[in-house]
This record gives sequence, structure tokens and C-alpha cells, in this order.
Amino acid sequence: MQQPNKAPATLWMDFALFAFLIGFDVTARLLPHAPGFLPIAASALFAGRMLRVPLMAVAVPITAMVLSGLAMDPEDWRVLAAIYAGLALPAVAGVMTRHWRGALPVVGTMVGCSLAFFVISNFAVWAFSGMYPLTWQGLTTCYAAAIPFLDKTVLGDLFWTTVLFGGAWLVQHVPLPGRSAL
Repeated sequence: MQQPNKAPATLWMDFALFAFLIGFDVTARLLPHAPGFLPIAASALFAGRMLRVPLMAVAVPITAMVLSGLAMDPEDWRVLAAIYAGLALPAVAGVMTRHWRGALPVVGTMVGCSLAFFVISNFAVWAFSGMYPLTWQGLTTCYAAAIPFLDKTVLGDLFWTTVLFGGAWLVQHVPLPGRSAL
């Protein structure tokens, strides 16, 4: 007896997760939130580890940023390009680390991506915003001014990583009434 083709169901589940993550990120970005405390980087990492098509994972944070950005004041496109790249980085890291098991690799990857985002985004602010002189002193002043946001970004990324990966674990391992354990 031939096994039924599971590809359409798998593709549908990936698309549903893709749409959910984008909607979740857009909603979170548009609702009031603490500076830097957003799920976008965490959902990019989650997408990179869960979605079977790597391009879909990279599209999650970029699509969420573009859609939510339509309702916000415009920013310099060069700064936005750096921010988009910094937020796509966890998706790429997720794809590259999906064979690593356990919480520690996920946490380590997320912290590394949070720090990379800090470096990338603030370099772009220094280089393109006109807020700081294009000197070594201007660069150090820019990074020094951003330090109060770093802990919020890292903690926010770790919080949302815990929510997404913990939620997925619960869905996969906790039996619900009427559903047998997977």
C-alpha cells in the first residue's frame, strides 16, 4: 500500500506559520511596546528553524517590517535596509543551526543575532542619519547613546524566543483533551 503524499499538508502548515508570524510581528510593532522589545528577530529565528523553505524564513521579518512600516513615518531607506538585513540575520542563523538541538544553541544564536543587530543598526544610524559626525568620535557617541537600548533588545529577543519555541514545544508535547500525545 502506498503512503499518502504529505507534501501538500506540510506546505500548508509552513504557509500558515509564515502568515501567523508576519501577522504577529506586524501587530506587535504597531501596538505600544517598550523600545526594542519586539518579537521580530525571535520570529525570524523561529522561522529559520521551523520553515522548510529558507527563503520563506528570510521573508518573515522583511515582510513584517514592510507591512508595519506602511503605517509608520518613513525613515531613511539606507537605515531601513540595514535594519532589515539585521532582522533577516536570525532567519539565516536559524536555517544554519536547525540541526543543533536543545535550548542552549537557540539562546546562544539569538544573543549573537541581537548583538549583531545592535552593531549593524547603530552603524547605519551613524553613517546615514546625520545625527552624528562621520568621525570616530561620532561613531563611539552613537554606540554609547544606544547602549541603554541594548539590554531591552536582548531581553526582548530572549523573551519572544522563549514564547515561540516554548509554545511550539507545548503544542508538540502536551496532550490536549481529545488529542493523543504526538
